[in-house]
Formats: sequence, structure tokens, C-alpha cells
Amino acid sequence: MLKNKIAIITGSGQGMGKQCALTLSKMGMKTVINDLDETKAQNTADIIQESGSDVLVACGNVSLKNDVQEVIGKTIKRFGSIHVLINNAGILRPTKFLDISEDEWDWIISVNLKGTFLFSQAVLFHMRKQGWGRIINFSSTAGKNVSTVGGAHYTAAKAGILGLTRHLATEESSFGITVNAVCPGLIDTEMVRETVKENDIKKYIDSFPIKRLGTPNEVASLVGFLVSEDSGYITGASFDINGGDLMV
Repeated sequence: MLKNKIAIITGSGQGMGKQCALTLSKMGMKTVINDLDETKAQNTADIIQESGSDVLVACGNVSLKNDVQEVIGKTIKRFGSIHVLINNAGILRPTKFLDISEDEWDWIISVNLKGTFLFSQAVLFHMRKQGWGRIINFSSTAGKNVSTVGGAHYTAAKAGILGLTRHLATEESSFGITVNAVCPGLIDTEMVRETVKENDIKKYIDSFPIKRLGTPNEVASLVGFLVSEDSGYITGASFDINGGDLMV
């Protein structure tokens, strides 16, 4: 049922977004790779092209409406429709609350929360028109508790994504569109490795019931289920994938 459906994956130049793009392409979908870093985006696209799947690179800043509209325009021009949106793009900083500047607050909120809003709003016309759609928003364990490594702005943004997911799911269900969120814990990505010292990673691992970091492939497999027909009766939900770090 997913063969030749069109998926946009934001922040898919590396990490979980990259693996989501690879997984969805293996499921038969045509993918749109969005990232700020054109070199990384093209690298993801090259891997997908080598497998014989159709892929488009459409770089742009998820927090800028004009950039988002340009990505949507390129997608429609190339493929004619949009069926799936994976709102994965995100950034974090470990800044302590009293040290967060207004500019840094705005930056973290804009990329994580505003970007999810802008892309979701932009795809809805096309999803409503065809009477089918899947939106998967990337929150975090931070959205349900507090961030393991990020600051208060990251926690606030990820909590906001959960509220946005529930509200959007309520409004869009009558159009055949489901909206769900995934809440990863500490996943072995470039962003985590660049942010957290190795000794601290070991301390976190020792505190987890499953004593290792999660993998991008494990997260992507969950996303693959949520975009499939098998998840058709699930909407407004959030799915924890954190090795037992948070159990609610």
C-alpha cells in the first residue's frame, strides 16, 4: 500500500532522519530529503538512489515559511502529491536555564516546534485533497519529563510538539489523516555524540534498564509502522522508545 507514496523527511542528512529516509525508501516510498546541509542531504539521497529508489533533495530551513513552501513546491512539481511527513529536524543545546539568551531560546523553539508547525500546515492541503496522510512528529522523553542532555528550551519545545500532535490529530482525523509522535530517549546519533561527553554517555547507559544507546534503525522501524496501513486506527498517540529510561 505504501509503494510509490511520497514522503518528506526533515533533517534527513544524518541521524534518525537519515535512517527514516532509508527505511521508507526500502518500503517502496519515494522520498524527499530535507536538511540545511546540502552535502549531507545529497549523501543520503545517493544511498537511496543506489538502491534504485526515487528521491529528491530539497534543502531549506524548517523554521522559515518561505523555505518550507519552496520544499513543498519542489515536491509537488516532481512527484505530484505528498502522503507522509516526518517532522524530524531538531537541534539541542545543554545550556542551563539562567544562561539561555533570548536568541538561543528563539532558535531552539523555532527549529523544533515552529518547524513542525510550518511543515505540518504546508502539507495538509495536499493530504486533505487525497483523503489520506500520515504525519509523524519527533518529540522526546524530554517532552514527557525533562531533557537528559538538552536545556529548558529543548524540553519546552518537545513538550509543545506533543500538544500540537494531539490537537492536529483531532482536527485532521475526518480527512483520513493520522498524526502521531515518537519520543526517543538517548539514541546513538551524531548530535548526541557531539553534545555529550563519552564518560557521561556511559553514566547514562548504566542508569538505563536496557544498558545501551538506542539506534536510529530502531526508531526508523517504529516510524515505518506508524506510516503503514497497519497503524490506521492510531492517532494522537506518542510512542516511547528509550530503553526503559522513562516508563509512564
